[in-house]
Amino acid sequence: MSHGGSVSEFIEFSLGHRLLPELAAGPEVLVTGLGMTTPLGGDVAETWQGLLDGGSPVTALAEDWASDLPVRLGARLRREPDAELGRIELRRLDRCQQLALVAARQAWADAGRPEVDPERFAVVLGTGLGGGRTLLDQHEVVAARGPDRISPFAVTMLMPNGSAAAVSLALGARGGAHAPTSACASGAEAVALGLAMIRAGRADVVLAGGTEACVGRLSIAAFARMGALSRRNHDPAGASRPFDLGRDGFVMGEGAGALVLERAEFARARGHRGHAKLAGAGMSADAHDMTAPAPDGQIRAIQEALHSSGLSRQEVTHVNAHAPGTQVGDRIEAAAVRSAVGTHPLVTAPKSITGHLIGGAGAVEAICTVLSVREDLVPPTRNLDNPDPEVGLEIVTGAPRHTPVPAALSNSFGFGGHNVVLAFTKAA
Repeated sequence: MSHGGSVSEFIEFSLGHRLLPELAAGPEVLVTGLGMTTPLGGDVAETWQGLLDGGSPVTALAEDWASDLPVRLGARLRREPDAELGRIELRRLDRCQQLALVAARQAWADAGRPEVDPERFAVVLGTGLGGGRTLLDQHEVVAARGPDRISPFAVTMLMPNGSAAAVSLALGARGGAHAPTSACASGAEAVALGLAMIRAGRADVVLAGGTEACVGRLSIAAFARMGALSRRNHDPAGASRPFDLGRDGFVMGEGAGALVLERAEFARARGHRGHAKLAGAGMSADAHDMTAPAPDGQIRAIQEALHSSGLSRQEVTHVNAHAPGTQVGDRIEAAAVRSAVGTHPLVTAPKSITGHLIGGAGAVEAICTVLSVREDLVPPTRNLDNPDPEVGLEIVTGAPRHTPVPAALSNSFGFGGHNVVLAFTKAA
C-alpha cells in the first residue's frame, strides 16, 4: 500500500470486515512506548513484577456505600493519580481520564517523546463505561444543591471520548482522537485501530490504549445483578479464578494502559528498535447475544489476527487469555483457542491477579503480552486449584515460565459480542 492509504480502507477495517490484502501486507509497526497504572503498580515495571510475583491486590470494600452490596470486592489502584497529576488536571478530569493521562504520559516518555508532525500523530483510547463516576456525582449535586452548582466541566468529564480528547490535547496529537467503546474489548480495539491507521498510511505514530475507573456502588451492583461478579466476599485474594472449576465470576478493577505504536521506518530512523512488533489484529462481532459469547466469533477474530500478521498457528507459543472467570466465557474462549491455534501455546489469565479492568483490560493485557514476547517469560495464573477438564489448555501456574516467545496473541472479548485479538512478535 502507498504511504497515503485511503480512508475507505481504514473504515473497512474499523467496521470489522475481512482485512484487505493491502492492509495485511502494510508497513511494519513497532511498539516503542509502554505505560500503565493498575492495582498491581503505578507503572509498567511495578505492574509486571506484581504479575510475575502472583500476589493479589483484590481487597474487601469496607466503605459504607458497599455495606449492603451482594459483592464487596474490588481491585483498586496501587498508586493514586494525584501522585502524578496537577491540581487543575485532577479537578477537570474524570477519574478514568486521569488514569488515561497517567498511562499515556508514561508511554510517551518511554518512547522517547518522538518528534513527529502533529498531523501524523493520532490517539485512539477506548473505554467501556467512560465518565460514569462524574455522571453519578453531578446528579447528586443537582439533586441536593440545585442546577447552578453543577461543575462547568461535567460534560467534558463524563463524555466517553473525554480520555482520548484529554490525551490528544496533552500530547498535541492532531491526526485524530478516536474513542472506541466496545465494553471489555475497548482497549484492545484501540490498539487494533491504531495498527490500521498506520498500515493505511494515515499516521506515523499512534498512542493507543484503554482506561476505566468503575469500582463503585452502581457498577458493582449492576454487574453483580447480572451474575458476572464473584461472590467470594470471604476470600478476596481467591475470588478471581479463571479456568478453575470453582470460578463464579470476575472482580471489578480499575486501571489504564497505553502503547505508542510507530511505523517501523519512522522509529528506526530515530534510533528506536521497539519492545516488540504489533504484527496483526483480528476483530469480529458475534451478533448472537448481548452477554453470552458465540464460539465462532472468537475463532474468526483469532484467525484474522493470524492472517493479518502472516503467522501460522504453529508459530504462536503463548496466548494471553481474556479469561474473565465466568463459567461460560472461559469454556468458550478455551474452545476457540483450541480450534484456531491448538493446545500447544502456554496460556496465562492476568485477571486472576489484576481483577477485570473493563475498558482498560485489553490495553494492559496487550502490554503484558508485549513484555512476554520481549522477555521470553509467561506470567502465572493465580487460583487455579481445580482445573476445569473442559478447558484443555496448558495454563501456566505457580511460577513464571521461562520459554521462547517468538509470537503471542492477546485476546479481548466484550459484552455485545465484540471480539478483538492482537498478535505480537519479536522486534527485528
